[in-house]
Amino acid sequence: MATQQERNRTSHPAADDASAIPGFPRKRVAKPKSGGTRKAGTVRRNSRKPSGRGKGKGKKFSFWRIPAWKIWLGAVLIAVAYVLFFYYFFVDPFSFRWKALYRDEGYPSGYDVHGIDISRYQGTIDWEMLRNASIQSSPVRFVFIKGTEGVSIVDENFNLNFYQAKKNDFIRGVYHFYTPDVDATRQAQYFMKQVHLEPGDLPPVLDVEKAGGLSREDLQREVKKWLSLVEARYHVKPIIYSGYKFKLKYLNDSLLNTYPFWIAHYYVEKLTYKGPWHFWQYTDSGKLKGIKGAVDFNLFHGDMDSLLRMTIPEEDLDF
Repeated sequence: MATQQERNRTSHPAADDASAIPGFPRKRVAKPKSGGTRKAGTVRRNSRKPSGRGKGKGKKFSFWRIPAWKIWLGAVLIAVAYVLFFYYFFVDPFSFRWKALYRDEGYPSGYDVHGIDISRYQGTIDWEMLRNASIQSSPVRFVFIKGTEGVSIVDENFNLNFYQAKKNDFIRGVYHFYTPDVDATRQAQYFMKQVHLEPGDLPPVLDVEKAGGLSREDLQREVKKWLSLVEARYHVKPIIYSGYKFKLKYLNDSLLNTYPFWIAHYYVEKLTYKGPWHFWQYTDSGKLKGIKGAVDFNLFHGDMDSLLRMTIPEEDLDF
């Protein structure tokens, strides 16, 4: 038979826990330090006090704390550095080109005989205006005209330019644009077939600007072949046209140096090529009456009498 104490336990199943009996204060249950669940709606408070370590350190940089005069000084120094950089790399090396484009003709001085070279790129030329045009107060004395290229190209304006140059009393010359992947003998024959120079004309010109796949030795051999064939025809040494650096790299040969050279070297006050030369093409941005757009300007390294002595004499033609 159950005792009274057992009956009390049965009627109050939670009697073992005094906190479950109404009126009894609840026992405080320790919560697990970690991994325990938290009742919904409760907020865990961080009881850790902020540490005083590093106080005064790690302050963020503020641009607005810099004095205004330092900001202005930095901006001025950056602007000056930019202007110097731009001038050194983009203006000074090409000062002659800028001058030519803006018609400030600060070209090389100390030369009296000036000329131009033309091709189809100059379009239709007003020869009446051109004959009265001048470069640095000097009349245009000579005109080099593109004639042929490779073994299949005749400049589309060649015949008209060739005729008009003579008619308007210019000393004229004709150049062949050399193609390195075509046999030089065939190119020489093509040039002589299409171009018929006359007494009083300048010697024929070989324009060599590309090596293609040829070595230095192979290119020199082919160039000499062209020069030899054309020289045998006109009995005068042809002129070799080339850029300053290309000449030094590919055409610096004891035999080739006996030929008159026409050197292209732009936007410099003095030609830095140290070898002998006869013509200097010093800009490709010249402006001249009678020609729309830009044209190459050239000068002769000598006086007018020397230029005339270079021309093909009457008795030296061999047709």
